[in-house]
Amino acid sequence: MEPLLRVEIEEAGYEAGKPKIKQVSLEVMPGKLTGLIGPNGAGKSTTLKAILGLIPEIKADVRFADGHGKYAYVPEHPVFYDTLTLWEHMSLAAAVYGIDDAEFQRSGGELLEKFRMTGVRNHLPGGFSKGMRQKMMLMIGFLLKPEVYIVDEPFIGLDPRATKDFLGLLEEERSRGAGVLMCTHVLDTAERICDDFILMADGRVAAKGTLHDIRLAAGLPEAPLFDCFDVLT
Repeated sequence: MEPLLRVEIEEAGYEAGKPKIKQVSLEVMPGKLTGLIGPNGAGKSTTLKAILGLIPEIKADVRFADGHGKYAYVPEHPVFYDTLTLWEHMSLAAAVYGIDDAEFQRSGGELLEKFRMTGVRNHLPGGFSKGMRQKMMLMIGFLLKPEVYIVDEPFIGLDPRATKDFLGLLEEERSRGAGVLMCTHVLDTAERICDDFILMADGRVAAKGTLHDIRLAAGLPEAPLFDCFDVLT
């Protein structure tokens, strides 16, 4: 099975001659959820930005399946227009990605219901809580039904019910073959839902693979991910 996303980063950074990350390689496979984990400053966000082409100084080979992979990026900090309602944000995304209007009306309505946001459909996100804004970003991502999801800290601001809704939708997307690269600090949830991990420290990959592989690298064959994280970083 071919990866949906293959990344080989020799180095990347924000200033010439000052790389923030080096020798980072990863793959996202169909139907799999890869967790990108590591302490603050490890290079996780820089890695995501390098994949998305948002880093000025980069030596890397980033390849999506068939050379034209469709992906959705859900940022840690919600981005929105002050003058557009929630539904207008979703409609704009649908128009940009060429989603048929009938399909948008159906799937957009379903997402509003699943995230319990129907009541604020025509409200401006400037008045939303952080969690509601995060829900908006997630809904826009799910609306696109991409081959690859790149998600940065999706659990920040979400209450337990919204987290459950998000994980349920993510499982549906994986069942149809979508792959997910998810950066998160919520290690107990990551241990439960991720198929494999990229553990970063000091701008490099400290360990990678399944939880079994991470445990072997840490020398802790029965330990939870948190303890392995502590040893390896």
